[in-house]
Amino acid sequence: MARDWLPGLISDALDAQGFRRLGVAVSGGGDSVALLHLMRSWAKAQNVVLQAVTVDHGLRAAAADEAAFVADICASLGIAHQTLRWDGWSGQGNLQDQARRARYRLIGDWATAQRLEAVALGHTLEDQAETVLMRLARSAGVDGLSAMQEQTARDGMIWLRPLLQASRAALRIYLERGKISWIEDPSNIDPKFERVRMRAALGQLEPLGITPAGLSTIARNMRGARDALGAQTNEALQRFGRVDAGALVIDRSALDVLPPEILRRLLTRAVAWINGDGYPPRHSAVGGALNAARLGRDATLEGCHLHPAKGALWLFRELKAAPPEKKLTAGRWDNRWDIEGPEAGCVVAPLGAQGLQECPEWRYLGRPYKVLLSSPAIWKDGNLVAAPFAGAANGWRVTLAPGKDQVINALLSH
Repeated sequence: MARDWLPGLISDALDAQGFRRLGVAVSGGGDSVALLHLMRSWAKAQNVVLQAVTVDHGLRAAAADEAAFVADICASLGIAHQTLRWDGWSGQGNLQDQARRARYRLIGDWATAQRLEAVALGHTLEDQAETVLMRLARSAGVDGLSAMQEQTARDGMIWLRPLLQASRAALRIYLERGKISWIEDPSNIDPKFERVRMRAALGQLEPLGITPAGLSTIARNMRGARDALGAQTNEALQRFGRVDAGALVIDRSALDVLPPEILRRLLTRAVAWINGDGYPPRHSAVGGALNAARLGRDATLEGCHLHPAKGALWLFRELKAAPPEKKLTAGRWDNRWDIEGPEAGCVVAPLGAQGLQECPEWRYLGRPYKVLLSSPAIWKDGNLVAAPFAGAANGWRVTLAPGKDQVINALLSH
């Protein structure tokens, strides 16, 4: 029964997507190994290229053996596989959070280099339920309780979770019937990790009717509420927002007209668009920034600067958070600027105060001084060549690259 049902989940999740090149993240555990085999069968039937990846976090001696185990499985299935290693753990902070962020970043970079369109992850029904419990413990709101989604965009990649409705038990039945081996990660039973503690708590809650399936339903219900709020945020952006020089400019009247939750979401979305981080700023930090704006004061938020000026709120890249100079041949600057021009051997870097002094025309453009400081400028041998947003284009063109946020893209097209 499980072997018929599980392939159906994969088909339901992927058939209509039109993907031709996919990746799958495999740790060697039962969930991801089951996903690998299910994805392989689907990809073969659909003539889709499938590649696999494993991240060795370098935290356990057995991790390298587990990665080799996955490599052997992939070789037997005829699937290209690569192991990525993370050496970034300093011993400070939240280990699982830092490892998770690093894992997404590493896999996203790998998938982009392999020209893959999306990467599938082996999260299950229980993973979803544990996530809901963890976020309940943090007094999460609608977005937090929406938990994991079947498809998300982050770190420049699309992430798929086709097994969110599958239980671990069903996946183990699938593996056992297929005589497929897997490795259990000992950290999955280590109570020092929050997720493991939530897993144990879930077992105690089930007799009270709080089940993984029920918590998954709560997540789906919250996603419906989140989507409705998102639609209102879209309308607010279209009504009150515009894009200028890479900044989102919000009409000051929005502070008086929009409900606080929509204002918070609007600002959160704008911050994510500017800094590209998959994690939203804290609720309290957003509230503090909005309070400052109401008082006519500047505020910073996750590498972004909020500046009230001339009846508007300008949200743009904070100067000290802007990336350093970069060769024009090395790809996008600040992960969102594409630059074209007539001269070779140049670099792109923030305009800064010194560069802006060389652009007297900026005063007639209607853009605040602070906005232009972090705008992209072209330099050569320490000399300013061009500053397109400060009235000194000099044959150079700086454009925002297409992103994942459809609303911001719609504003860019106007």
